[in-house]
Amino acid sequence: MAQPRTGHVAPPGWPREVRPPDAPDWERTAANWLLDLCPPEFRGYPVLRRHVVVLARFAVLHIEACQTAVKRGLSEARAELRDVAELDVVDAAVETWLAEDARLGGVRRAVGLVEEALRGRRYVARL
Repeated sequence: MAQPRTGHVAPPGWPREVRPPDAPDWERTAANWLLDLCPPEFRGYPVLRRHVVVLARFAVLHIEACQTAVKRGLSEARAELRDVAELDVVDAAVETWLAEDARLGGVRRAVGLVEEALRGRRYVARL
């Protein structure tokens, strides 16, 4: 019978800047990464510096707000920019919004995984 693998496991989508759950200093790496995602002002709030799980919740909401802004920008881009920019520039702006939407989708998944781990969820290696 195969023995379960031991060690620290991070699921697909886990940020490479953050060590896997329960690895040495993993919560410190999580806090640093989360702070890097958030507005710089967040570093000044003691509760966010002392309670990484609270910081994770703030980060989730911040990224979700960014996603909302991107979706609005994408929906309004052509109408708002057509009178101030050439068509190729408007098209490039739309492509930029699409790229940012995709990037933020990955970031949102990663932040969610870190938040779940900070709340106690652990991941198991699968073959």
